[in-house]
Amino acid sequence: MAFVSGAGDVAGGPQVLTLRFARQVILGRWFMVFACLLILSASGATYIFSIYSKVLKSSLGYDQRTLNTLSFFKDLGANVGVLSGLINEVTPPWVVLAMGAAMNLVGYLMIYLAIDGRTARPPVWLMCIYICIGANSQSFANTGALVTCVKNFPESRGVVLGLLKGFVGLSGAIFTQLYLAIYGDDAKSLVLLIAWLPAAISILFVHTVDFSHAAYAVSAAALLIVLFLPLGVVIKQEYKIQKELLESLREPPTVTVDKPSSPEPSPSAAAKTQTTTTTTTQSSSSSSCLGSCLRHMFSPPAQGEDYTIPQALVSIDMLVLFLATICGVGGTLTAIDNMGQIGQSLGYPSKSINTFVSLISIWNYAGRVTSGFASEMFLSRYRFPRPLMLTLVLLLSCVGHLLIAFGVPQSLYAASVVIGFCFGAQWPLLFAIISEVFGLKYYSTLYNFGSVASPIGAYVLNVRVAGALYDAEAARQHGGSLAGDGDKTCIGVECFRKAFLIITAATVAGALVSLVLVWRTRNFYKGDIYAKFRGNANDDDDASEEEEEDLKRPKE
Repeated sequence: MAFVSGAGDVAGGPQVLTLRFARQVILGRWFMVFACLLILSASGATYIFSIYSKVLKSSLGYDQRTLNTLSFFKDLGANVGVLSGLINEVTPPWVVLAMGAAMNLVGYLMIYLAIDGRTARPPVWLMCIYICIGANSQSFANTGALVTCVKNFPESRGVVLGLLKGFVGLSGAIFTQLYLAIYGDDAKSLVLLIAWLPAAISILFVHTVDFSHAAYAVSAAALLIVLFLPLGVVIKQEYKIQKELLESLREPPTVTVDKPSSPEPSPSAAAKTQTTTTTTTQSSSSSSCLGSCLRHMFSPPAQGEDYTIPQALVSIDMLVLFLATICGVGGTLTAIDNMGQIGQSLGYPSKSINTFVSLISIWNYAGRVTSGFASEMFLSRYRFPRPLMLTLVLLLSCVGHLLIAFGVPQSLYAASVVIGFCFGAQWPLLFAIISEVFGLKYYSTLYNFGSVASPIGAYVLNVRVAGALYDAEAARQHGGSLAGDGDKTCIGVECFRKAFLIITAATVAGALVSLVLVWRTRNFYKGDIYAKFRGNANDDDDASEEEEEDLKRPKE
């Protein structure tokens, strides 16, 4: 089975179907991409909170504001990934992924035991810790898989971000489909499924209106088949690589002679170089002092160069992007987390609420993929800036918010589509802008810092606005306070009208703020922002051509 290195003896095609080839497939880069898709397709459980939020509310006796507080800590855990980013800077990705898997199991398993009555009823603060730990596993999965892929494909980061983040968004539909197929409509068991479910991949569309249990089982089986279809692509690509390698062995080897690029330096030049090196070392040592760091913090490089972490965090561009994300992602996330209560207040049946969650997940996927591919295409062809596309997405999300605010009959289906699409579309744009404006050197940390804006926006708009106004309306409907074990359910369009009018106004404000970033980066995006990545490759090609010409020249 060994390959012969001679030009005439080459292993035959059938020999690639061996243990050696299987090892090549598993260790190859294509299988790594396949593994990343699997990991990310199971890391979006935070997007189906609205399915099991009702059982959380009823089994533990929470009011809407307490439930939204839990939702805030879920979003906090899912998006505060600075720790995972710092760990990923100094450890291989498998360490980050293993830590995330352990956190996912512990956090969601404790939630399941609490709502199923298998443990004593925990206080609210402890439940907040449980859900924060479980949700924080999502940031570890994103960091370990997504950041690595972006660094490997810097010239196609929009496409990479859109595709990989798309699987994160679609994972909500995958979880919903498998949960309905395995457990029926037992929302408690969904939490258990989230805790133990292995990595799963997505389908383009899952229609769940009025499915029977048998239909869910059939569609789940089809889902699992589609799940492993990319493995065929992996094997095909590795076979292609192996075939090219075998064909290259048929060609006789060529010998190249490296020509010295410059003569040996004279003793005086060597002494001068040593002096320069000593001076540089002293300069580097002095630049590490605190005063120098503070001075450099407020003297950032040009846009597109590698910022340090402090330089990026205090820059105006990051501040503007952060504020726009607080308004945009915070508003759409509030709608997603409250979709169960919104549907209930407007009189939709429980199966329709499950459909809304699936629609949000499916269009979350579509939004991520579309914004990633479309922004990359428009940027490369027309120099259309990504910040301007972010502005357009924020304005589009206002349509979904207004549909909820006014409670147009049967409009929640359309609202789910618009909100899911816009929520998903914002993430690839946010992460691509961070990588382009602030560079890739500290992308693991800056990527996770950008995510922090999401829970901040969710706390303000979800807990302080939507939750408080919902409870106030519910108390009015029930003729008093909601203390004790009284009915905490609000019915009617008034339950969320004021909240989503406020969210619409906040989103419009975020769109206006994002225009500041559009203006500040207009010259940057007019140029070729990926030229330096192609420049390195072109330099290598030019050097190779020069070496070939030297070999062809006659000797004097």
